[in-house]
Formats: sequence, C-alpha cells, structure tokens
Amino acid sequence: MIAVQEKSCMEVDHVVKVVDMGIDTHQESVVYMRKDSPVCQSEGFSASSRLTLKSNGHSLIATLNVVDNHILPEGYAGLSKVAMHDLQIKSGDTVKIHNAPLLNSLSLVRKKIYGHKLSESEIKSIITDISGHHYTDVAIASFLSACAGNRLDVDEIISLTKAMVECGKRLEWPGHLRIFDKHCIGGLPGNRTTPILVSIVSSAGLIIPKTSSRAITSPSGTADTMDTLTNVNLKLEEIRHMVGATDACLVWGGGVSLSPVDDLLIRVERALDLDGEGQMIASVLSKKIAAGSTHAVIDIPVGATAKIRTQDEAEKLASMFTLVGAACGIQLRCLITDGSAPIGYGIGPVEEARDILSVLQCQTDAPQDLRQRSLFLAANLLDMAQANGVATCIDQATEILDSGQAWRQFQRIAKAQGGLKTLPTARFRHIEVADRDGVVTAIDNRRLARVAKLAGAPTDPAAGLRLAASLGEPVTKGQALFTLFSESQGEQDYALAFYRDNGPVFTIGESS
Repeated sequence: MIAVQEKSCMEVDHVVKVVDMGIDTHQESVVYMRKDSPVCQSEGFSASSRLTLKSNGHSLIATLNVVDNHILPEGYAGLSKVAMHDLQIKSGDTVKIHNAPLLNSLSLVRKKIYGHKLSESEIKSIITDISGHHYTDVAIASFLSACAGNRLDVDEIISLTKAMVECGKRLEWPGHLRIFDKHCIGGLPGNRTTPILVSIVSSAGLIIPKTSSRAITSPSGTADTMDTLTNVNLKLEEIRHMVGATDACLVWGGGVSLSPVDDLLIRVERALDLDGEGQMIASVLSKKIAAGSTHAVIDIPVGATAKIRTQDEAEKLASMFTLVGAACGIQLRCLITDGSAPIGYGIGPVEEARDILSVLQCQTDAPQDLRQRSLFLAANLLDMAQANGVATCIDQATEILDSGQAWRQFQRIAKAQGGLKTLPTARFRHIEVADRDGVVTAIDNRRLARVAKLAGAPTDPAAGLRLAASLGEPVTKGQALFTLFSESQGEQDYALAFYRDNGPVFTIGESS
C-alpha cells in the first residue's frame, strides 16, 4: 500500500519508498515510477511531469520518467543519483511526492524568447529558480538560446551577473585591498597561459586566487589541464589557507559554489555547443566577483577561426566587459590579442600541461608563442598593480621566469594543493603528415579543436594532439603535421575521419 497524507484540497503528499536507480542524469533530478503506480493514476502524472520530492527536511523538484512495471517493485519510486544525493537518502527510505508548484519565471523566459527586455528582478527570478534546480534542461536550454546571438543588452548582462553572484558563496580576503585575476574568452586551442601567469605574478607578490572552469566548447579548460598536474578540487577553507601561504591557487571554481548557477548553465551550453556573448560575460565576471577579485585582465583573441573574428567584434566585447565590470565593482583591462593560430604545441589536457611545464622550466624546446603571450599578460597584471608601464613589467616578468622563480612558485602551489602528478600517456597515437610541399599559410582553430575533442579530449585527459608544424613554417610532403592521441581506436578513427572529410585544417600554400 502507498500511504497518502491529506494536506489540503489543493495538495496531497503521497509517501513512497525509494530505490537508487544508479542512473547518472548529471545535475537534473529524475524520479522513475511504474505505469500502474497509484500515484500517477490518481494525480494524472505522466512522463515529463514535474514533481516535488521531500524527505527529512530536504526537498527538490524532479522530472518524472514512467517505466515498465517490472523495472520497479510495487509501491516504490526510483531516483537518479543526483536526486538521491540532494535528498540525502538511501534505498528503502521514504519520500513525500506531490505536484511541483508552477514556476512564474518560465513566463519570463517566454518573454525573452519573443525579444523583450527583462528587468533586474525578472532576471533574478529566472536565475533563482535555475539555481534551485527548478528548471528542466529543456527550460535552461530555452533561456540560453533566447539570450544568445547578442540578445542581452548591457543592463541585462549586469543584472544577470549580479543575480549569478547572489546565488552562491563569495570569497573575502581581509587585509587585502586588491585581488587579481585573469581570463581568456577562449576559442584559441592551446592558449594555456594561466598557470604560467599565476606563477609569475604571485612570485612578484600579487594575490591571485585563480578559480577556473572546465571546458565548455574547447578540448580543455584551465581546470582540466591543471587537474592532470595536481588536485584542483579544494574546499573554500583550503583555498583560503593555501592563498595565505602562497599568495595563489589554481583550482576548479565549480567545486566551491562560487556562482554555482553558472555550472548549471555551462553544462547545458556544452551540450548545445553554445557560448553566447552576454552569458559569457556574466559567466566570467560572476566567477571573478565571487572569488573576491578587484582587478582582472581579459584576453580577447581575434582571428578568422577564433571565437571573435574581427577587430570590431573584439572592441565591442571589450567595451561591454568594461561597462559590466565597472557596474559590478571590478576593474578590468581588456587586451585584444592575435588569435590567428593555435598557441603552443599541445591541445588537450595532458599535452597542454607538457607545454606549461616546458615554459616554466625554461626548456630550450618550449613553445615560444606560449612563453611570450604569458609574459605579456603577466606584465599587464603587474602594471595594474604597480603602474610602472607594461614594458618595464615585461622585463620584470621575464626575470622572474628566466631565474626559475616562477617554476619554484608553481611547485609550491602544486605542493599546497596535494603535489605534482605524473602525466598519463594515451594508448593510441597516429602521426598525420603533409600531402604536399609548401608553407603553412593558415590553421583552422575551430576544426583543429574539433579533431582533438573527437579524439576524446577533455574527457580522456591524455587525448588530444601535438602540433609538429606551425603557421608560416615550410613543410615537405610526408613531413609530420601533428600527432593525434586517443584512448581507443574508435575515437582515433572518428577524429581522423572528421579531419579528412571536413575541409582543410592546415592550408599549405606555395613556397615563396
């Protein structure tokens, strides 16, 4: 029998026992019920209905999936892994189930879909409900799609940023008036300057508690790459302690509830392969503000196959970043940089980690473009702190790197986070060669990133590729262009099929 508790003429709690289905539904809670369940029959619940579940002071809203009768015992409901976790229950415990309340904020999503501007309170209402896990993935996707394509104005982006910050925890740094940070908007494979920059500027005495995201649409995010080198899953108190000891950290922001709603949005953005301008600005700045940052450098690469393709687009984005940052109390310096080709040799978590180590250790074969870009960005942060001019600060950053001070600082940071790891090696590798003599006149960033992702990056840390030819270099027929790494033969074949069937990744022109 299923117990029924009468609450009012409008709401009835059905009490059922639960079983852990062991199904990973990411961050969307799902409840599974039999076709002949009295709860479904009496309430008219059907597949995709939204239900409220309560147990021992915890509650959540879940999506109903209806299963064949033999899947579950009579009188039981199944729960996905995230639902079991959030309710803090185990198989055999009971939960109360009733209709989920209507979400008024969904009407505001529809308002935005039809092109209308949202007020600060309306955006806060939407973000609060998303943060409370009240939205289905479909509803989140609708909101993100309605905001993409430059459909958010500056006021809406400011409101979105503030709402995202308010939904999570905030780091505070008593005794420090200025906290520094850096972010690249992405779209440039291998551009893993952050660990090098953090090591340099923290060596110079700047406080830089760097929290980074995992990849959204790229083969690796800073957190993915750092995760191959050391532990990035630190708690807030651990971050405070290590920053007190080293002036820096290099951790995953998603593990410490800094703008946690951003991680819900990123998960759906990743599935959509979508990275809208307004959402991107709010995502970046909400994490910076939540981390307590007061000053930050924003790297905006521009190139024909980068995320930002023209100088005009870059200048508009820089202006919007600056306006939103000022309104939210953070001082930004936006730097428009060359995004015409990948940076470094490695693409994918492990291969990018190899480049970072080679630059920090001042190895003779270290990628010079990654080194110079890291020095330039570090110098701009140092200039924001010292006002000595970028040229002087480049000399300072270079001395810190060349003297080994930055490498020693990186080791201190890694040790404080749990120690340096041994980099794994991919099971499969394939060398792709040039089919003609000539000069590499173009490299398609987007297609190259896609090849690395199809090979398994960043899910498989050792997957990705290592470039053997750079933009502007002469090549001969049969010479290696890159080595592809994967964990399975199928992923290797899939990546190579895309590489060969979807237009040139490397354009090889006639030698002058």
